[in-house]
Order: sequence, then structure tokens, then C-alpha cells
Amino acid sequence: MKEFARLPDGRPVHAITLQGGGLSATVLTLGVIVSDLRMKGVDHSLVLGCADIVDYLDAGRYVGAMVGRYANRIAGARFALDGQGYHLDANFRGRHILHGGQDGIDHHIWQVEDVGAAHATFRDRLADGHMGFPGNMDIRVTVSLSGNALEFRISATSDRPTPCSLAHHGFFNLDGSADICDHKLRIAADHYLPVDDDLIPLPAPASVEGNRFDFRVPRQIGAEGYDHNFCLSDPSAGYRPVAELTGQSGLGMQVETDAPGLQIYDGAHFDGLRGLQGRVYGPRAGVALETQHWPDAPNRPDFPNSILRPGQVYSHRVAYRFQQG
Repeated sequence: MKEFARLPDGRPVHAITLQGGGLSATVLTLGVIVSDLRMKGVDHSLVLGCADIVDYLDAGRYVGAMVGRYANRIAGARFALDGQGYHLDANFRGRHILHGGQDGIDHHIWQVEDVGAAHATFRDRLADGHMGFPGNMDIRVTVSLSGNALEFRISATSDRPTPCSLAHHGFFNLDGSADICDHKLRIAADHYLPVDDDLIPLPAPASVEGNRFDFRVPRQIGAEGYDHNFCLSDPSAGYRPVAELTGQSGLGMQVETDAPGLQIYDGAHFDGLRGLQGRVYGPRAGVALETQHWPDAPNRPDFPNSILRPGQVYSHRVAYRFQQG
């Protein structure tokens, strides 16, 4: 572990280099950001990363980071739980909360608990009332490389009932190309969540049958625009393959998780972000595949339960497994 950079407020950010399973990764103590990921025999990073540490606080926010305590959006930046209402930090369009609020875990300097050649474990603590959420929450994330996979094992506990959804927000580009429009995507999901103009889920899941959200058979992502949660099939099956991404080069990536949802975001907002290897990221420079609870679930009793209660352990596992074509 070595010092990587310092933030404008003087806080040091350290970097850990992991190697294993034919992969090497750089993981930062800021937000548990995977800032670079390489595969033997491939001459470019498989993920997007920022050239300047400051960009992770602004134009490159969430790139490669852990997000939470609640990934995605909660409508109106409020929810009710056990008869009590809670008002949250409205950091998205001044009306909703996104990825845990302005001071989400992606902006935190995490403590390093354990480091090995191919793994590192990080921890963070969120105070009761942080960003408006109830409960002191303890979070642990282990990042590891094995079997050609980048894997995250995430756990959390809380001393009060609270929403909890923690996700890795990496952006992938398997070709090192200008955009991911030609990448092919397959998703094991028969339904997705339509959204309103604020990207808040509408009343009910909709079928992917016969529309642009049908990725049950691999097809190109294109430029139609995606920032949607897919309702993954067979959530009771636990840990299972849920998606595949394939580049024009033939390099493929399989996503495996035990989560009920997968947010697909095509990175349409990128506009001149300075990236790795001298690249400048434009629209759709990478695609995020975020395994998670469904957005706005704290306000939607018909959605899979996202409430963590005292005595319970939140557990979430996701692996991004790479293979040459």
C-alpha cells in the first residue's frame, strides 16, 4: 500500500495493487475505487478511471467506486419506516437522493483492515442520522482477484432498522474503444423498471418482450439510452450468472451475483473526462453494471425488501469474470 495522491483538503488517498487469476487491479482507499484493471495479454484497462484524483469528487464521481448506503435513487429524498418518516439529502435534481447523498461512501476514505497479494478488505462506519438515514452502520468490503474474476464481498450491520443497498459502480469497456455501443449485452431478466423523467421507477415492472429492453438474447447496446434497473430472474436461486458483456475484440465478461437487481447505465453523461492512458472519455465511454436492490424500494412494499434490521447481516456478492473469445 502506498500513497497515491492527496485530496484538496489534504487527506491522503492510498493505492493497493492486487494480482491474481490473470488480472491486476489498483484499488484506492477513496471509495474503494477500482481505478485500473488489467488482464494479461490485453493492452488496455478493462475499466474507466480518472487521470486526476480530484475528478473522482466531481466529473468522475462514482466511477469505479462503492456507492451507498443506498445505491440508486429514493424518490422525494424521503421514506417511512415502522411508522416514522425520514428526510434525506436531496442531492439529485434537488428532489431525490442518489447513491446515499452528497456525502456517500464513494467520497469516504476507507480503513484498510487486511491486505494480501490478491485481496484487500476495507471498512467504513456511517453514523446514525448520516445523510438522514437511521442507524449506525458498519460496512466491510473485500475486493479480490481469482479465476479471471474481479470479485466483491460486501457486508453491513446496523443498530437501527435502515435501508441498505451497497453496489460497485465500475464502468467497463472491454475493447478500449471510444464507446461501448458495439458491445453485446445479455441480461437474464424478463422485466425491467420503467422510469419517469427523474429516473424514478413508475408504478410497476414492465415486460422486456418486444422492446429495446429485451437483452435475453445477446445484442448490441447501441445509443438508445439506458439507466434502468433490470429485475433479475430467479432471485431465490442465490448466487448465479445474470449477465454477459462481449466486446468486438471477442473479450467477454460474465456478471455473477446474489442481488435481485441489475442497473444498466450506458455512461451517456461523460463529456471530456480525462481518463487512463491519455484517453478522454466522451458519451458512452463505458457501461456500468451495478448489482443492487431495486431503486426506491424503501417506498415500495411491492419491491424486494431492502430494510436491514438489528441482528441481521446485509450480504452481497458480485463477480465480474473475464474470458478471451
